[in-house]
Amino acid sequence: MSFSDSEDRLNKPDLSLPTPAILDARWALFAKVAELGSLTQVANAVNGPQSVISRQIGQLEKQCGAKLFRRTGRGVVLTEFGELVYQRIRPLMLEADRLADDILATNNIPIGEVHVGLLPTTVPLFAGRLFRTVQEQFPRVRLHLVEGSSAQLEEWLDSGRLDMALLLREGKVDSRDEPCLFTTALDLIGARGAPLLASGRIAFDSLPDVPLILPAEPHVLRRRLDILARERGVRLNVSVEADTLQLQREIAAAGIGYAIVAAVADAENLDARLGKARIVEPELIRSVVLGTTRHRPYTLATRSLHQLIRDLLSQPA
Repeated sequence: MSFSDSEDRLNKPDLSLPTPAILDARWALFAKVAELGSLTQVANAVNGPQSVISRQIGQLEKQCGAKLFRRTGRGVVLTEFGELVYQRIRPLMLEADRLADDILATNNIPIGEVHVGLLPTTVPLFAGRLFRTVQEQFPRVRLHLVEGSSAQLEEWLDSGRLDMALLLREGKVDSRDEPCLFTTALDLIGARGAPLLASGRIAFDSLPDVPLILPAEPHVLRRRLDILARERGVRLNVSVEADTLQLQREIAAAGIGYAIVAAVADAENLDARLGKARIVEPELIRSVVLGTTRHRPYTLATRSLHQLIRDLLSQPA
């Protein structure tokens, strides 16, 4: 082997190398159990047997000389002692992640866990493409996807459960902290064949005559609609309150009323039971932005995923 060959082998990143272990891996399991509150969910998340996780937590408790968790009917919760330990171990784990990332970032290898939140309307359009691309481009990144409403995802960002998430913002917005990924108009949906939807357009000022299916306060869409209605001197007729898109669609399909949804929700396969009309005068625009947490380390892996999501959503599916 020549000297140049040896030099190339030294300079080329070795993807078979393990992540530097800064802390005992059992503490990462402890933190995951504390956050998920279920040994079963943790076993599913790490793709390992529940008995092994239980045994490793038991080993930690034996070393600590006290119980870290107590069992409930729904899973496990931290004991008072466990809560104290968690509050101390969490910042140590974040610092260990930063150190491990710094060690590997010198070779420009994105590595580690990245937790991303998706809106229900974006899951069928985006989740598979994102997961596949991460596997191809960043094989050492462990991607965790969760689905939730914009309010839920924002709460999980604020608590540090997610690294980044797609969030809804009413109107056109874009900022350095929350780059706009795309915008979409809002449609009125109801039972297919309803005369109200026949023209494909409906003026906002006509909505007081329409039985609406809307999320309850303080949902951002409900608040926006209420403010706009007051500004235009009209009163909306809210016949049903339903907080999830699936509920709204099912009730609308039953012919009970009409829901207001983002057009992206129906981009490819609108339920055959439903019809739609674009809300106009004014047209209601909604933005999907990419929010990030301030409570988790911004590693090479998260930076890489942040840019990848922006790139993927700027391309056609």
